[in-house]
Amino acid sequence: MPTYHVTVTTSASPEDVWKLLVDAASWPLWSKVDSLDTARSVGLDPGGDDGIGAVRAFRTGRSVTGERLTEKVERRLLAYEGAFNSSLHDYHARIELRPTSNSGTVISWSGEYRTSWLLRWVMPRYLQKFMQGMAEGLARYAEEGRPTC
Repeated sequence: MPTYHVTVTTSASPEDVWKLLVDAASWPLWSKVDSLDTARSVGLDPGGDDGIGAVRAFRTGRSVTGERLTEKVERRLLAYEGAFNSSLHDYHARIELRPTSNSGTVISWSGEYRTSWLLRWVMPRYLQKFMQGMAEGLARYAEEGRPTC
């Protein structure tokens, strides 16, 4: 199975990073997704603390992909799987947060997936770059201390 793994260190605390991760409505503010598709999402928490089983649908360009939260360890781990995605199959991802010695956070974002034989040559490079941008956006936004939605 193809995989990706990106790591970014931020001066933001694990708590600040965590608040952004669990609030699907904040993702378009810091990530490469254009918008949260609330019509296709299921079980979103109105207070911005999505729980296990929630399906968060994100629109990027004309594509909408859904991710179901599968594991959640407060300020340490958020895991999800693909609920619907036309390009990726058997998709599983983990976002792990580790505090640094100076009150910052190491963000490790990794995943594995299957894809069609047509995309198997381009998807690994594309997804590695896309996810690096996601992690960097999260780190920068958390450092700036902007309020969520």
